[in-house]
Amino acid sequence: MPDGSLSLPARLCLLAWDPARSTADTARVHHLVRAGALTELAQRGLLTDDEGIATPVDLDSRTGDAVLDGLLELVRESLPHRWRTWVRRHARVTFDAVREQLVAEGYLRAEKKRVLGVFPSVDHVLERVAVAQALREETRYVLEGPRPAGEVSVRDAALAALAAAAGLGVTEGAGSGARGRDRITELTGRCGAAEPGMRKIVGEVWGAVSAETARAPASAGR
Repeated sequence: MPDGSLSLPARLCLLAWDPARSTADTARVHHLVRAGALTELAQRGLLTDDEGIATPVDLDSRTGDAVLDGLLELVRESLPHRWRTWVRRHARVTFDAVREQLVAEGYLRAEKKRVLGVFPSVDHVLERVAVAQALREETRYVLEGPRPAGEVSVRDAALAALAAAAGLGVTEGAGSGARGRDRITELTGRCGAAEPGMRKIVGEVWGAVSAETARAPASAGR
């Protein structure tokens, strides 16, 4: 995948920006970005599943990524919650942090403006258009192309499966129909192949994103 140095939630966030217009469809992306952060923490072995509860493995480990470490600290300091709850709970906080991370690293540009000529506001505009376009194309290829799921990296499988759940950065209707559902099953299975319990975690998180997406209105810009 292009810019593999980006975290999973950062790449999912970047998929919300349409390279053709440099604008974003963020109506349904907050929960998607949070789901990506939870998935990456689980893939790194820092969150585990305890009878459906997202559970920190210890009290000291860090990733070195401010967004991931912030979420990990939030989970540690909060009452126990199920994975689906964490996909929703304070999801905007993670989205805002990832978006600012993308601004700091030059993928997005923050443009100040005034609404009605009075109220200060900020638009976030896509800066690295080619990177965002390449990311979309590769995500679509993973989801719809002929490559066997077993040959897809675990991170790329998670990205494509979660993007399809939210319908962002992928072909309209991707993941629907018998073939699409089979492909999603294969990719989530690929995500779960690396570590015990990951299949259940990814399934829970994917289901939560799908449910939240069904509730949220589609952006007119999509």
